[in-house]
Amino acid sequence: MEYKQKLVYQSNSWYNDGLKKAKIRDLSGAVTSLKKSLQFNSENLAARNLLGLVYYGRGEIGEALVEWILSKNMRSHDNIAGYFIQKIQQSPAELEMVNTAIRKYNQSLAYCEQGGEDLAMIQLKQVVTDFPGFLRAQQLLALLYLHAGQYNNAKKCLVEANKIDTTNEITLRYMHELNQAHKKLKVEEKASEQSETVTYQVGNETIIQPAPVATKDAGRLALLNLLIGVLVGVAAMWFLVLPSVQKKTNDENNKQVMAFSNKIAEEEAQISALKTELEGYRLNSEDTENAKETAVSTQGSYEIVLEMYSHYLNEDISDSAIVEELMKVNPESLGSLGKERYEQMKETLYQRYGEYLYYLAMESYDSTDYESAISTLNTLMEFNEGYGDGIAMRMLYWACDASGDEKGAAKWKEKLEKDYPDLDLSKQSQEEYYDDDEYYDDDEYYDDDEYYNDDEYYDDDEDY
Repeated sequence: MEYKQKLVYQSNSWYNDGLKKAKIRDLSGAVTSLKKSLQFNSENLAARNLLGLVYYGRGEIGEALVEWILSKNMRSHDNIAGYFIQKIQQSPAELEMVNTAIRKYNQSLAYCEQGGEDLAMIQLKQVVTDFPGFLRAQQLLALLYLHAGQYNNAKKCLVEANKIDTTNEITLRYMHELNQAHKKLKVEEKASEQSETVTYQVGNETIIQPAPVATKDAGRLALLNLLIGVLVGVAAMWFLVLPSVQKKTNDENNKQVMAFSNKIAEEEAQISALKTELEGYRLNSEDTENAKETAVSTQGSYEIVLEMYSHYLNEDISDSAIVEELMKVNPESLGSLGKERYEQMKETLYQRYGEYLYYLAMESYDSTDYESAISTLNTLMEFNEGYGDGIAMRMLYWACDASGDEKGAAKWKEKLEKDYPDLDLSKQSQEEYYDDDEYYDDDEYYDDDEYYNDDEYYDDDEDY
């Protein structure tokens, strides 16, 4: 709960920062702060609703509706997002105007990509006239004016864009480019004026006169200009015929392109909203399922430990049954007392039951019943893979090799070479292993009643 409270405090802090920036028309900064607020707490409805208003203030109506729809789905009652959505729906004329502006903006982008900057400029002029709060349209039109050298028109568009969002990075960059272009133009004008005049001193006075125009070859230049003019006129006449022939075809193609672009833009906006909403539902569903699974795992682990500990103390069921249940426990979900009892049973039973399985497998292997030996040793590997510092795994490797299970033998040999590189796997070590009194003659393992004569393991029907 303390961690969750910290996330809520952090989300509220970013929301307050976004609110301050929105009040001074720093909409770009507000968007950044509000998105961070939602990263810490996606259910912060105040931040989501304000983010929608900021998008609306920049003319991004589709993005604003996405945020308000998500907010309304999170809480349907007492939510101002419903009021915002209702106000937009109550003005179909305004909504149609916005949709038209967005379609024309998208078409202008397509024109720019195709090299038709003049057509794009005509479309964008209409867009900013009908919808002056559309920030992206103002910026794109300013960029086209800059490219065409119409610096005064570009300045007007950038001033309007700066009123909408005072710290927008794109607007500020375009304004910087405009200032640089003005400086360059002034330098060129000054250099041109100096080249067209001659300045000299007469006594204490400075005389400025127009520079003399060279008259040499003036006749040739006039003739050349006349020829160039004739060629330009012929070319203009030739190229004017072709557009008139293709005008009708081009107009029809442009109408079809605009219709398809408008339809694609509408469908992309709907898909974006649905994807965002679906992602929110998916994340919430995954968090809920994970919490539920953790709670079920914790409860199940406690129940197993408590029940098996009772059997462990009373010794009323076999070691194999207790070990099988303990393997289902998630130790990380247990408390200190549960984990203490779990470790106590594991330390005692894993070793004791492991010894029983190991020597049972040894008997099967000695009698060439390799399938039984493999089955028994696989059971041992499930809960104590490193039994005897790799000797049980080595026996499993030998059993697989003797039974013709090449895949199993290769698997266990690779693991032995990796985890126990000092363990000898050769046939010689196998013979030494069978001649070693530690495993065949030691009373501790083969003559001890605890494993071979004790009723607990061989005569008690309840256990074995």
